[in-house]
Amino acid sequence: MAASGKFTILARQLSTSSAAAQLVKPPVQVFGLEGRYACALYSAASKTKALDAVEKDLKGLQSQMRSDPKMRDLLRDPTTKRNVKAAALKDVAAKVKFNAATGNLLTLLAENGRLGRLDGIINAYSLIMAAERGEVVCEVKTAKPLDDGQRKQLENALKAFLKPNQTIQLTAKVDPALIGGMVVSIGDKYVDMSVASKIKKYTDVITAPV
Repeated sequence: MAASGKFTILARQLSTSSAAAQLVKPPVQVFGLEGRYACALYSAASKTKALDAVEKDLKGLQSQMRSDPKMRDLLRDPTTKRNVKAAALKDVAAKVKFNAATGNLLTLLAENGRLGRLDGIINAYSLIMAAERGEVVCEVKTAKPLDDGQRKQLENALKAFLKPNQTIQLTAKVDPALIGGMVVSIGDKYVDMSVASKIKKYTDVITAPV
């Protein structure tokens, strides 16, 4: 069965509605296995008008995963049987009153042995939801922290990539390995303007056999 067919079936399984015959197309493309799960989840949540509820569930779950090592280890432990994980997560979903689509996703990931992908799926779903609200996610990495003036200048420059109804959601990170310059990803665009990338380029040219 083709991958697209499998994820259409997954969307049906995730949805509590019998009308889930086709995937609802997300407002932005997300790629890889995590992206396909996120798209199926978006489709199911969209049909039951639970997009925001599912996003809230996933953000809370991701926060707990990052702050609770025991929970993180349980999700990733390959020695724990899949059916045990599935049953445990189903119980947790019921106790904390997760939306049905969220609970179904966790059960399916447990049964398929893919709970290790959960963090990536949550990130992919967050990207979809940002696009749903007209937000464009942008990440900027620099060797040193940006001051307020530099951040404002950068935001103004990045707005040239936006449509009239869009807003920018900027995250700035520091990576000393860049040496200088910056690496920018905005939506599905990626630009490496770091000094480190230029040095590597010149080094590759110098060391290439003649």
